Order: sequence, then structure tokens, then C-alpha cells
Amino acid sequence: MIYDRFQQVAINHINSGHSVIVSAPTGSGKTAIAEHVINDCLAKSQKVIYTAPLKALSNQKFRDFQKVYADQIGILTGDVSINAHAPVLIMTTEIFRNKVLAEAPSLAEYSWIIFDEVHYIDDFERGTVWEESLIFLPPHMKMLALSATIPNIDQFAEWIASIHKKPIKVVKEANRPVPLHFFYQCNGEVMDNIKDLKRSSFQVHEYFHRGKKYVHSKYAARPNRLKPLINHLIEKDRLPCIYFVFGRKRCELLADELIGFDFLDVTEKGDILLLFDDLCEKFNLSGEKSAETMRPLIKRGIAFHHAGMLPTLKEVIERLFTSRLIKVIFTTETFALGINMPARTVIFDELRKFYGFQFDDLKTRDFYQMAGRAGRRGIDTEGFVYSRVNPHYTSLDTLKRIIFGEPEIVRSRFNASYATLLNLYAEFGEGLYDLYPRSFHAFQEKQKAQKRAVQRMQSRIDVLKNYGYIKNGKLSEKGIFASKVYGYELPMSELHAEGILEGLSATELGIIAVALVHEPRKNAASPKLSRTARSLMNLTDGLMEGIHKNETKCGIKNISKTFYYHLAPAVEAWMRKEPFEKILEYTGADEGEIIRNFRMAVQVLREILDTPASAHLKKTVHEAIHLINRDIVDAETQLREM
Repeated sequence: MIYDRFQQVAINHINSGHSVIVSAPTGSGKTAIAEHVINDCLAKSQKVIYTAPLKALSNQKFRDFQKVYADQIGILTGDVSINAHAPVLIMTTEIFRNKVLAEAPSLAEYSWIIFDEVHYIDDFERGTVWEESLIFLPPHMKMLALSATIPNIDQFAEWIASIHKKPIKVVKEANRPVPLHFFYQCNGEVMDNIKDLKRSSFQVHEYFHRGKKYVHSKYAARPNRLKPLINHLIEKDRLPCIYFVFGRKRCELLADELIGFDFLDVTEKGDILLLFDDLCEKFNLSGEKSAETMRPLIKRGIAFHHAGMLPTLKEVIERLFTSRLIKVIFTTETFALGINMPARTVIFDELRKFYGFQFDDLKTRDFYQMAGRAGRRGIDTEGFVYSRVNPHYTSLDTLKRIIFGEPEIVRSRFNASYATLLNLYAEFGEGLYDLYPRSFHAFQEKQKAQKRAVQRMQSRIDVLKNYGYIKNGKLSEKGIFASKVYGYELPMSELHAEGILEGLSATELGIIAVALVHEPRKNAASPKLSRTARSLMNLTDGLMEGIHKNETKCGIKNISKTFYYHLAPAVEAWMRKEPFEKILEYTGADEGEIIRNFRMAVQVLREILDTPASAHLKKTVHEAIHLINRDIVDAETQLREM
């Protein structure tokens, strides 16, 4: 294989026995370096771990690698465990973090770890998982970290080298093998330079008042239409196109808006319908309502893809897209993360998205994560990126910053969870505070921010001591239980400590688990609850009131997540073995949202099996898992069949 310069430099470092971090644009070929590590490990009878930030990406990597490495590939994601002792083991970063903290001996056989999308350390909610994984990386493991372009990659590498007392080589690549050409649609016009955009965005009026000339600018107000933009792409031969939308419903609305287009000839139409019907039959989607809704679009070379869809239907759409018969796909941003599905053109519906708590302008790094899907290596000489600009919401300065500015630096989001602190306390006792200086947060931040971070750790430890999770300098049985339940430590552990879990039926346990993981959308209507669900809600509301009071007293701002029972009627019906299409009548949640929450509940229940819970409770947990994790919810069976 002939490698690009940066790929060969990285491979040379790897062959010399060095850990390596690679910073390069999306679509530049970072995966080839990961494949070299895998091939080299297998040739030397060594084992390697590959981590990814999302379960969907882990599943896709498993499918891709399985075609090459067959039974040498395994996967662990919390709701999937296939060939778990394989020499090449794919897992989410959360699973690796948990192993590093609680099951370090299980990693003794693995000589390399590949961190894909390592810039995820900057993710507000989950970045701390990456940081903890890097801090406590076993000393015998070498590391390949793959990242999007970030300006402070040298600082990041310096931190890693400082905590592990060994060098890490940095490889940077600024250029893409397929360059990008930027276009803008504004006020109904398509243009390819900022000067034209400026003229289009503003109408300038001159007027005189008392002999003095004044210039007044106001926004032009001609609407951007989708159909003329698509006609432009057809005329310029710039399909297929990935159209990024920051809302699930809008994905579907825009796809429906194109129903008058037909991008396929007679032969292509026959080919894609045959493939679609075969895949639907394979994944038990034949006659399924959402698949039938998609079929008229597929027939025209159009599709949509978002997290609210059935996972199996998303898989079908992804396979259709790789066939190159889908010419326009409307999708949310997860389609850009690691999934190898490039197109000739990328369109941004807008340049704002929801970041955690509010809508904000796109980060440059996020823009290029998505824009990087434009231009197919070996097929296209350039990729085309279109931004639909509404000057009422996106100023020219903002537009320039997003597209032509420097990517944002990666910042630490260190915020150790209760389970992490319990696992550290079990090993280091009060000395766990001495570990903070090893964090990226301590490496980056000034003394005042460092003190606040240590205080947050101390506040959480105070809560754990108040509740008896730590006694006499050791973890109590209660503390050992909580150390195994990541993310939901206090609610689940208090239910167990008070003997409540012991008295629940399998269905009640399922309701509790789904209520614990579910985060309803803003203004989501509360359903009518059964007597059982109401009783559980009253019980957990009282429990959480006490937990929140304790946390607030100790100065904790990000208090533990409470229980939400919006999916209780749905999970009760599902555990009665009602068909999935019937389940949709019990909730306004999307199909994909229901399945995702059921799978998350299964993962929480599985974590109880690793705790010192009684044999009786574990038996009930097994029953609850069996009732929830079936048919379309069972991710492992689906992955085996795919």
C-alpha cells in the first residue's frame, strides 16, 4: 500500500515502538494508520483495543473490521458483547475507562490501544471519560490517538508524555487529499465568494440629512429555496450530497420537500428498490410503517437518517448510501462522526446548533468534521461545501470565523463521577486528591480553577461519606455497589441500600431502570401512569429529594439525575410482550429514542450483576433484562445478523 507522507511518518514511529498522536482533517486517511497497528499486532500475536466515542460507531467499526479480520474481532459496548476475548477488541471509551479503574488486570494481554476521535475529550458531558482513560492508561500499553485538526495538539501530547513519563510522537497534517471548495446560498442566490455574499446580504441606501450624507444598511429579505439549490447541484454534476440538518423533524420535512425530484434512471430505480426490499426483509422491516414511509423517497434516490429512527432502518439507509444510489440524504451530525460515507457535496442547512444548554454558532472544528465528508478520495478532484446563510442569524464575521478561522483548542472537561472517585478511593484512600495534578485540567488551568476542581472532588467525597459509602477509610458494601454503577450511582445505590430493589418484580425493576436513564425532551407531555408506575414515582421522588438536599448542602451544582417516568407505559407494555408498533401508542417519543432508552436501561441492569447484590436480586435483574432486551431492542442479536 502506498501511504501519504503523514501516514508513513506515523507508521514509522509506530514501527519504532513509540506511542503516536495524529491530528489531521476529516477524510485524510487516519484509519489507515489504525489498520497498520492492528495488522502489526496480529502479525506479532499481540492484542489491541480500538475505542470509539459512540456505540453506533463501535458497531460500524466491528462490521467493517469483521469483513477483514473475521473471528479475530470482538466488541464490548455495554449492550453488546461478542467475542469478548478476541485479539482485536472494539469498545466504547466508557467501557475502557471502567476496565482501567476496576478491572485493570483484564488489560494485561493488550499491548496497544487506539483512541479514535480523541478530541472528544472536549465534550462537555463525556469528555471526562476520555481524560480518565488517558490518566490511568496501563504503563505497558502503547497508544495511537486519532484526532481532528486541533491547534493545541502539542500541548495535549506534552500532557500525556508528562503523566506517563515517556515520549509520544506528534504527527500533524493540515491538507486534505481532496480540497474543499466553499459556496453560499443567501437570499435565493448561490455564490462562491464572500464579497458577493456581502453584496447579497445587505442592501445599502444613501440619503442626505441637513446636507450630510448617511449610509444605511439593512438585510435583504429574499428567501432561500431548497429546490433551486438542488437544481444547481444537478446542473453542476455535484451529487451525491449529504445535507446536514440540526433537527430530526426537519430532516424528514426537507426530504418530503424533494418528493417531486427523481434522481434515478429506470435501471437504478430497480436496483435500489431490490436492495432496499432485500435489506428490509433481512432486518425484519418488511411492512414496517417507517420503512414503508421511506420507500417512495428511496425510489427517487432520496433518504433521511437521524437518531429518532429505528436502528435497523438507519443501518439499511447507510448501506444504501454506500451503494451510491442515494443521491441526497438529509441527516443529523452523527452521520459525520467516523462513519466512512463521503459524498461529492455537503450542505449545511444552517450554521447554528444546540450545544448542551443552548443554540450557538457552529464551532469551526464541528464544521470541518461535517464538511470533511465532501469529496471522495480516488473519485473526486475536489469536494463542494454549501452553507445556507440567513443574515438575520449569521453575520458575515461569524461566517468567516466558522469557515476560515482557526479550529478551537481542546479543553479539559474533567469532572470525576461518584463511581470513579469510589474506585480511586478503594486504591488510594485520601491520597486520591494527589492524582488531580496528573489531569489535563491541572495541566491547562490556572491555580484558581485547579482549586475549584479539587473542591468539586472533595464535595463529592463528602456526599459519599455522609451516605456511608466510605467508612473508616474504606469502601463499605454500599460503596462497592455504587462503584459498579457508572452515572447513576446514588439513586440506584440508595434504592438497593434501603432494600427497595429486593422487593421489586422484574417489570417494576424495568420501569425503574428506564425512568432512571430517560431524559425527556423539553415540554414533553407526561403520560397517564399505571398504579404501579405512580407508586414507583412517588417512592423515587422522595428518594431524590433527599439526595439533592445532601448534594446541595455539600456544594455540588451538577446534582444527580432524577427519575422520569414518561416511558413507563411503553416499557410496561413491552415487558408484557406487546409488539413494538403497539408500544408507539403509549408515548410520543421517537422509535429510536425508545429503543435507545431501553438499551441504556439494560446496560444499567447489567451493571447490577457485577455488584455484591443478593442472588435473589440478580435473578430478578436477569428476568428484567430478558423481558426488555428482545426483538428490535436486542442490539447484540442484530449485530450478529448484520
